Amino acid sequence: MITNTRGKILEYIKLHNQVSVHELTGVLGITRASVHRQLNKLIDESKLEKVGKPPKVYYSLASKKISKPVLFDKANVNLINDRYLYISPTGEERQGWEGFLAWCEKTNQDPTKTAREYISTINKFDKFKKNGLINGMPKMKNTFKDVYLDKLYYLDFYSIERFGKTKLGQMLLYAKQSQNVGLISRLINQIRPEILGVIKENKIDGILFVPPTVKREIQFMKELEKQLDLPTRAVSVTKIKTEIIVPQKTLSKLEDRVENAKRTIIIDDKKKYTNVLLIDDAVGSGATMNETAKKIKDKNLVNGEIIGLAITGSFKGFDIISEI
Repeated sequence: MITNTRGKILEYIKLHNQVSVHELTGVLGITRASVHRQLNKLIDESKLEKVGKPPKVYYSLASKKISKPVLFDKANVNLINDRYLYISPTGEERQGWEGFLAWCEKTNQDPTKTAREYISTINKFDKFKKNGLINGMPKMKNTFKDVYLDKLYYLDFYSIERFGKTKLGQMLLYAKQSQNVGLISRLINQIRPEILGVIKENKIDGILFVPPTVKREIQFMKELEKQLDLPTRAVSVTKIKTEIIVPQKTLSKLEDRVENAKRTIIIDDKKKYTNVLLIDDAVGSGATMNETAKKIKDKNLVNGEIIGLAITGSFKGFDIISEI
């Protein structure tokens, strides 16, 4: 017969899979504070894990843990800690090494071998970066006969081969889909220095935030504009609401994406600017950015350059960003 409290908790959870603090309080006959203390100790010992957030939190037996892989170069460990983010199918967020190990466990991969391959892949894609920015103009020129942007930058690729979405790609996807204000704020704080750097380097005096198509309670682009709180003037732009809203991400043909942007984006600004920065969350085909730049040039609003900046961009085609 088990007499210690933690042992009783483990036995009860083995029988009932997932339990709440309220349930354990009734079974054990002790206070909620005492139950919380014992649960926290079991979590620290990696015997339990919790799912959810107050007021709906449940506890279950911990998944099998993979031992930490040995990498002899400390820089490699720091790289994964800085660049990797795993969000589980149940919405649990795990950063760095912890997240990488969870993903290796989920996909039945050897962590040491996979970590070396991940670092090699990251280094391969980082070669496209200069001063922290990826030049998206070669892709634009290969995609469109007429390019109206003078420059285009990504802060990172949305996804990379084999390992899927990058950290920024993960944060952007789930910030938009989950409407999580905390995650949106964390993402904005992370990218703020790069955005301010582009504004300063290119002497930007007008900023256009590409308007969203899909109606959401919390609009990411609106939050981005509000939380960045940039001193630069905002260029007035309108996204026309059609009878049936057709998001760019649902269109698989390039010509359809061009038509969508051409017919639904309206520049209703009359001010004059030297250099304008277009900011979007993600660039797939680049049709929205390119058509918006064309409309600005057609109205003769800019004397200098029109520069595009996306949080993430696609490496090859644009279908990989269809989920945002």
